[in-house]
Amino acid sequence: MSEKKKFLLRLDSDIYTALEKWAADDLRSANAQIEFLLTDAVRKVGRIRKTDSEAPAENP
Repeated sequence: MSEKKKFLLRLDSDIYTALEKWAADDLRSANAQIEFLLTDAVRKVGRIRKTDSEAPAENP
């Protein structure tokens, strides 16, 4: 796994509160929830490649 980049993120307090509740429902920290959502979003639009474990198996 590559090293994680650290940066400051400013959010509206209502958005952060909603993210905290959502994260708790998914048994994640707010930080992990934000990372999960961003990763999912960039994968869906094709900005990053899926890992080998997520890619469908190819027919030989």
